[in-house]
Amino acid sequence: MTHPVHPVDERLPAQQLLAFGLQHVLAMYAGAVAVPLIVGRAMKLPAEDLAYLINADLLICGIATLIQCVGVWRFGARLPIMQGVSFVAVSPMVVIGTTGGGLPAIYGAVIVAGLAMVLLAPVFGRLVRFFPPLVTGTVITVIGVSLLPVAVRWAAGGAGSPDFGAPKNIALAAGVLVLVIAVQRFLPGFLSRISVLLGIVAGTLVAIPLGFTDFSKVGDADVVGVSTPFHFGAPVFEITAVVSMLIVMVVAMTETTGDILAIGEITGKRIEPRTLSDGLRADAASTALGGVFNTFPYTAYAQNVGLLGLTKVKSRWVVAVAGAILVVLGLFPVVGALVAAIPAPVLGGAGIVMFGTVAASGIRTLSKTDFAETGNLFVVAVSLGVGLIPVAVPEFYDEFPDRATVFLDSGISAACVTAIVLNLLFNHLRKGTGTEPAPGEGAPEPETSAGTPEPSST
Repeated sequence: MTHPVHPVDERLPAQQLLAFGLQHVLAMYAGAVAVPLIVGRAMKLPAEDLAYLINADLLICGIATLIQCVGVWRFGARLPIMQGVSFVAVSPMVVIGTTGGGLPAIYGAVIVAGLAMVLLAPVFGRLVRFFPPLVTGTVITVIGVSLLPVAVRWAAGGAGSPDFGAPKNIALAAGVLVLVIAVQRFLPGFLSRISVLLGIVAGTLVAIPLGFTDFSKVGDADVVGVSTPFHFGAPVFEITAVVSMLIVMVVAMTETTGDILAIGEITGKRIEPRTLSDGLRADAASTALGGVFNTFPYTAYAQNVGLLGLTKVKSRWVVAVAGAILVVLGLFPVVGALVAAIPAPVLGGAGIVMFGTVAASGIRTLSKTDFAETGNLFVVAVSLGVGLIPVAVPEFYDEFPDRATVFLDSGISAACVTAIVLNLLFNHLRKGTGTEPAPGEGAPEPETSAGTPEPSST
């Protein structure tokens, strides 16, 4: 008797793998190249060094994604997880790089932090029982809402663009959004599932004659380029830099935990403690590898979680193909430059759909929680409020110490920790009941590790 293949392990036809994989790449590309651009420009690096950082980033993004999806021994969750450079690390890296340490000090801290987190991954893996639907739904909702401002800024032309907010930018983004909705609603089967890809391609084609795109950098890019270890010099290990990066990695692993649990909810795949440990171990190993190959810390990309919910395509092999495409982009800079020419408003129109889907998935997960108990409502209310502070008022924590803002400026991490603590307070640490959760108060169901039932075989 043959057992049915879980959608996560399904192998689709080659042309579908390529189309869906390209869609994932386009969804995360802008975020992937943003971190090296921000850090490099803050350090006033020359253009050729910026290009090198981007190529190295894309190459390791691809390798990290392949490790997560395919798995190598105990490295990789074997889930459809797209990997990219963590935005949490930007501020500490800029401080390290601009206060005398330079890139070698950044890479020394990244390597040490990555190796340390490889050892700590099993500790995080054991925390999965503290993520019932009450917690995971809250975190997933915050992930989606936190990402929406990114899509809105893209729709307006991209942060810092001279024509930010121009009606033509918003009109182009709105057109892409309408097209994605129309494709999703009216086209059949396979075509509806690549609605984001079709929207991005069509939007880019429309943008060309309207003057939105700039392909001048494509001709200037090298055809082939390979990142070599320690291109910018041997790593330097400074104590303060290492401590800062360790804090960054704790925050990044908290976010990755939320993303892995979100993917478990969307795909119907049960998340065991070992699955979580293996996924976090891959995160950490990729970070250490990034320090060797001239790039930065890696984490799961939440924007691609939205695509899973939107397209209903749950195969990890699709995302593995996306990883392979990123490797190609990293090895052939001219291809990466072509993708980079996609206008920000086009990405914004598609991003509103994708990131909104993440938030909607969180709300769906919260529907499994019993809100008859006011304690559960309180947990969600406070966690959402804390998590959305950096979204509503980005400068709220500006006067706090840098080490504190690494955590607080990440609304996702703050919401995650708040939800866990409040869930323990209201549902586990009950007077007269020891540490057992009171019945009907949102505690994890015994048959699952993360409140996600195993899918039926029908």
